[in-house]
Amino acid sequence: MIQRIVIAGWLLVSLVLLGCKDKRESQGHEQPETLQPIEIADNAHFFKRANGDPFFWLGDTAWLLLKKLDREAIAAYFDDRKKKGFNVIQVMVLHTLDVENVYGSKALIEDQINTPNVIAGDSLNTASYDYWDHMAYAIDLAEQKGLYVALVPVWGGNVNSGKVSVAQAEEYGRFLGNRFKNNNIIWLNGGDTFGDQYKEVWNALGTSIHAETPQLLQTFHPRGRQQSSDWFHTASWLDFNMFQSGHRTYDQDDSEKGFGEDNWRYVTVDYNLKPTKPTLDGEPSYEGIPQGLHDTLQPLWNENDVRRYAYWSVFAGAAGFTYGHSAIMQFYTEKDGEGAYGNKMDWQVALQAEGAGQMQYLKQLMLSYPYMNRVPDEDLIVNQGERYNYLAATRGADYAMIYTYTGRTIEVHMDKIEGDQVDALWYNPKDGSKQSIGMFKNEGTQVFDPPGEIYEGNDWVLLLEST
Repeated sequence: MIQRIVIAGWLLVSLVLLGCKDKRESQGHEQPETLQPIEIADNAHFFKRANGDPFFWLGDTAWLLLKKLDREAIAAYFDDRKKKGFNVIQVMVLHTLDVENVYGSKALIEDQINTPNVIAGDSLNTASYDYWDHMAYAIDLAEQKGLYVALVPVWGGNVNSGKVSVAQAEEYGRFLGNRFKNNNIIWLNGGDTFGDQYKEVWNALGTSIHAETPQLLQTFHPRGRQQSSDWFHTASWLDFNMFQSGHRTYDQDDSEKGFGEDNWRYVTVDYNLKPTKPTLDGEPSYEGIPQGLHDTLQPLWNENDVRRYAYWSVFAGAAGFTYGHSAIMQFYTEKDGEGAYGNKMDWQVALQAEGAGQMQYLKQLMLSYPYMNRVPDEDLIVNQGERYNYLAATRGADYAMIYTYTGRTIEVHMDKIEGDQVDALWYNPKDGSKQSIGMFKNEGTQVFDPPGEIYEGNDWVLLLEST
């Protein structure tokens, strides 16, 4: 009898949850707080949750969180990012080999990567706050709040200095994997570095982590204007690609690729590789950081630039996007003195930067339409344009989206989606609002003129929906 009651109750709850799920999807919202493992979607271009729901990666770079923040500050930061729609927090484990946390606990014994400074016993809730227990606390807290932590095991400069051997990398990878194998984290091997330098070390680290946590996704965080697929696309431990479009302008870019600010070009390269793997921009230009990084007299990248990078890359086929702010990635406070890259803004003030609040509207937009059949499609556009006049286009079977950064006129091939007619709307990336344009025949070409004058930052998304 008890068993029948339990089964009946389970069925009732399941039906209620199913109804909630349908309503939630129709409104473009995500899975509730239960943190499920992230997997590669069936189409291999995107991510999904273990239950099959689409997962749109919206990351924030919190590189020095473990070094700079106490537990109260970590909780406040997580709450803010959750409220703003972020779902992945990118964190550096070892910024330097002599790193210690805010409580004075060093991560390593004698700065050796294969000798973690683990204090015997459970210090999760004691004043000692061992570095690794503090890290475990942060990861557990993030999961309680519905956030995934993406961990960079060691910053690239430490490996490039010759201080990490292959054997040490293997031992360290096994330690990390074993310690955190029960968490729903994501691994970002590398750390702002070139994969063809000390490649054997990076392969050893990636392989050993994967051996301990084969169920967890892993990628490689590369140097600016580089992508993980340059070196590791077919590596057994690499599940998805990541690129760093970097912080330079078109004129400052001296890289071999020469993509400049066109971060959508990295996506296009990865999107067409075999085997198919998801890709995303893991570090575009940060809001509030100088153009080119090192000359503090240069203009700062702003919220307009952040939106442009986000929509360009996602519409090109990326599985998500990572935002960053100069003050937050280093968790700057006045007591730090001179901040990196000339930053003078307190990180808690920077939490309210305009670009950070606007990222949620991209995620909401993408999840408001059938997600898994979405493809990039430049053929939607008659005149695609170059640089800031570039028009990014993506579509599903019965909808299309075209992004303009400058508010320039958009001429569209109208027969690329289903239906005899389409409903056209303008979507505002600044606040997520929509404006109706009208109904149009789904044939020939049609010209759409966005609201306002033409200027950089007058960005809009043209939405076409089959009717």
